[in-house]
Amino acid sequence: MAETTQRKREVFATKNEFSVAMAKYTAHLSAKFCKEKGIFTVVLSGGGLIDWLCKLLESPYKDSVEWSKWHVFWVDERVCSHEDPDSNYKLAMDGFISKVGIPKENIYAIDKQCAADGDAERCATLYEECLRNLVKEKILPLSPNGQYPQFDLQLQGMGPDGHMASLFPKRPQINETDKWVTHITDSPKPPPRRITMTLPVINSSLYNLMAVCDDNTDQCARSIAGIFKNNNLDLPAAHLTAQVETMWYLDKAAASLL
Repeated sequence: MAETTQRKREVFATKNEFSVAMAKYTAHLSAKFCKEKGIFTVVLSGGGLIDWLCKLLESPYKDSVEWSKWHVFWVDERVCSHEDPDSNYKLAMDGFISKVGIPKENIYAIDKQCAADGDAERCATLYEECLRNLVKEKILPLSPNGQYPQFDLQLQGMGPDGHMASLFPKRPQINETDKWVTHITDSPKPPPRRITMTLPVINSSLYNLMAVCDDNTDQCARSIAGIFKNNNLDLPAAHLTAQVETMWYLDKAAASLL
């Protein structure tokens, strides 16, 4: 695998500044990859991410971004109906995707029936099959080592306990290297059944942007300090890297112990 990147960080005084920066960063990479290869592969997460991307729905981005060239994925998903309020797919569709011109066939949600049935293992298997088919179709390239799919941009969030995607502290999924997508049935954060891209897939992304905002808990600030000051690898988010750039966007509360 190519040499990994150092963490970069920016701290923002207000949520508005945070959201403006996220939109600018994402739109810049969209323009870059649409020009270079004709498509942009972007991976979303849940939590507050969709809300923080709100500036993409405003001028100048809403009418200038080449939405028809976007291919959208989820780094993790709750195993529930697509209509369930817990669904990351529903969150993104209602708050973002339905408001822009991303073709339906370019939106890669977990299998609808399998999710409704609550079969986490089967959902993970099917999502990995989807990714492998997209590699065969040349939508997704492989990473330099030829083992994992390589996305252009993954937009991540971190929980107060230092988890990212559905890779939680003291859970075995963080160590999975054979699979592209794995599952969890005992998530410490409800709902318990989830699927998640594995760490090597996450870190094979060209760009990873970790966004931490609106969490004013002391635990969140301690986790950020543990990552940046001590490189505490007990925190899954401390393992985040990328092939080109690993960027952290923090609000003042998250960065308060740095």
